[in-house]
Amino acid sequence: MLSARSLFQEIVDNDDSFQLFCSIAASGEAQGGWENARIAALVPDGMRDLAPKIVRHGADEDKHGRIFNALLRKRGLPPVPVPPETDYTMLLERRGIGLAHEKLRRREPLNERDIVVYLAHSRVTEQRAADQMDMLVRYFGDHPEVGRAIHMISNDEDNHLAYCHEELLRLARAGHGRTIQQVLRESALAEISVYRDVSLAVMDHMGRLLHWPAPKAALLAAGIRALYAYERFSGWHRMVDLRMPQRRNALGGAPLPAPGLA
Repeated sequence: MLSARSLFQEIVDNDDSFQLFCSIAASGEAQGGWENARIAALVPDGMRDLAPKIVRHGADEDKHGRIFNALLRKRGLPPVPVPPETDYTMLLERRGIGLAHEKLRRREPLNERDIVVYLAHSRVTEQRAADQMDMLVRYFGDHPEVGRAIHMISNDEDNHLAYCHEELLRLARAGHGRTIQQVLRESALAEISVYRDVSLAVMDHMGRLLHWPAPKAALLAAGIRALYAYERFSGWHRMVDLRMPQRRNALGGAPLPAPGLA
């Protein structure tokens, strides 16, 4: 029977597919760490209270990248180049979602709207990350090889999502509500399209590595497209609502280490 559990088990059990999976994940997390570090350094003076939380966000992302690389090292596998069609962060940027890397590289000072864009974009992408990690914890939280790493990353992603909700609500009360809703909607609609394309590309690469028969590959592709259709019709709304999280000040402390993992 084809299921998320059996699919991920198949990927984890094969060195080639596990190598690609961890390499893609590590690359995306490293990009997130770099982005947050740059944003923290460029926060406008009136929002400097956010800088330590943005630094913490980036430090967590860097830690996740190290964790995925550590999982590779434990198997004696090096990272492999990430196929560009599977680069979620790069493809989102090409859609104009989030802050442009070129602007961050030039170290141009950011304004309040830039920070709103950063937080709204993060609220959308962190929702995806948190949902994915919840699924992995449910199916593989007790896995002897990856279970501990999955639990740690999942807890961090929940913190990141709570942080985005809390800070966006604070900014909405400060008068940025209309901009927040506009950017959230634009980000969510672009994200579900990019997620569909990246998912199809990743499954195509996995299918070749794992020698999937054509009917299995076709069924998986159909499932990805069906998810996109649902999200495009109504599912995207879960990515734009804002509510005060149970975890308050989720990024207010120092990053938690990953002993033995990163």
